Amino acid sequence: MHRTSRLTFLLLACALPASANVRLATIFTNDMMLQRDQPVRVWGWADPDEKVSVSLSGNSASSQAADDGAWAVELPALKSGENLELVVSGKNKLTLTNILVGDIWICSGQSNMEMRLAGCLGFQEDIAAADLPKIRRIKINRVQAGRPATDAPVAGPWQVCTPETAGGMTAVGFYFARDIVAKTGVPIGILDDNWGGTRIEPWTAPEGMAAVEALKADHEKVADGIKADEKNLAKDPAAPAPKPGGWNGMYNAMVHPIINLPIKGAIWYQGESNGGEGESYYHKTHALVKGWRSVWDQGDFPFYWVQLASYQDPTEDPTGGNGWAKLREAQTKALDIPNTGMAVITDTVPFAQRKDIHPKNKYDVGHRLALWALAKDYAQKDTPFSGPLFKELKVGGDKIRLTFDHADGGLMVGKKEGRTPAVEDKDATLKRFAIAGDDKKWHWADAVIDDNFVIVSSPEVKKPVAVRYGFEMNPEGANLYNRAGLPASPFRTDDW
Repeated sequence: MHRTSRLTFLLLACALPASANVRLATIFTNDMMLQRDQPVRVWGWADPDEKVSVSLSGNSASSQAADDGAWAVELPALKSGENLELVVSGKNKLTLTNILVGDIWICSGQSNMEMRLAGCLGFQEDIAAADLPKIRRIKINRVQAGRPATDAPVAGPWQVCTPETAGGMTAVGFYFARDIVAKTGVPIGILDDNWGGTRIEPWTAPEGMAAVEALKADHEKVADGIKADEKNLAKDPAAPAPKPGGWNGMYNAMVHPIINLPIKGAIWYQGESNGGEGESYYHKTHALVKGWRSVWDQGDFPFYWVQLASYQDPTEDPTGGNGWAKLREAQTKALDIPNTGMAVITDTVPFAQRKDIHPKNKYDVGHRLALWALAKDYAQKDTPFSGPLFKELKVGGDKIRLTFDHADGGLMVGKKEGRTPAVEDKDATLKRFAIAGDDKKWHWADAVIDDNFVIVSSPEVKKPVAVRYGFEMNPEGANLYNRAGLPASPFRTDDW
């Protein structure tokens, strides 16, 4: 389907009542960001059959409002632009000013993405220095819906990043955007679209569920509900929407209304509310990413997420596997989705904050997400972007040799304090490695770095077969890094 006709179709499918004056969808305001190198889509509502004209940067297009008032136009892509005016004319005239062209990233998930910059570690200095006009942000309000909504529940207009506005922004999104702007000069728009305490399911589009075989039963239930609602609407266009269920509610209200706005990509920080899961979260991550990519219809746009931080008291049982260990494993496994990445942050929570589910250091979170984007999307080819990820093991006598991806610069025993970069700790030894034999009994291991490998052994295990590293709710003390100062992801080599 042609993009313009697709946009018109989506508006007509659930259009709002027409009003006397031409109006724009709520996502269009002064100071907004438009996505560079993508068609500029503009939509809204007017009187039935009213002609609506839109102009921007020397380009113009017209549309005639449908019977229910919906109209939409598409203008040519722009490579750059600042202080632009968007003019919409019908029976009345609307003019939006100070529009900037750059890259838009949706910043979604639960409370650790929602967490505002004000109150985070080092926020006073960062807010005071936040005169950053190349960063723009709009906040989406918390709403659920039983059917796809048309207009986004925005909390207010787009904001230019200043010391007066920065404190209310998603901290992770702020640091992510600040790093990219500093390194590339590309303006960054933040779609601040998140909700504390939410699971992954309500954020997922039905199209994503349909793409994952493991979710077939859940999707069939959702599909049956959608069909029943469509029948009700056919009988009565004013029929109330069904109550949101376990799936799609936030997607319907907070994501679907903006899918016609082109974006650069997505960053995602969520999982605590699904923390008891393992393999099931892997399938749900596939559904989330595939669903959003399907409805935005922009190919495999970049999608980067945050692996969950350390939390609660560490265990002295080398077996591990408690708490969020398997959820982190699922997050790592989901890197098999093309064009995705993961920021590991188990080293960013001081022991004194181990029982705070909202770690205060959001600088490193946004920074490590930005490394993925800089390396993959902004041609910063020499930028290390991932810590070591387990690749394979080789058993030799009473030892196991571990190989890692993203260890080309070498491995080190690292130490990190606050927001300062991790440094080599030459007097320390590797911690939180466990080893087991065929009896499946785990023992804390001796682990040493040998060039780009880690050699693991224990006098208690004469014939080892498997290794675990940091495979715990709180892998306190886990200290394997690459020489770029990025921590290794927790992992296990077994499936016991």
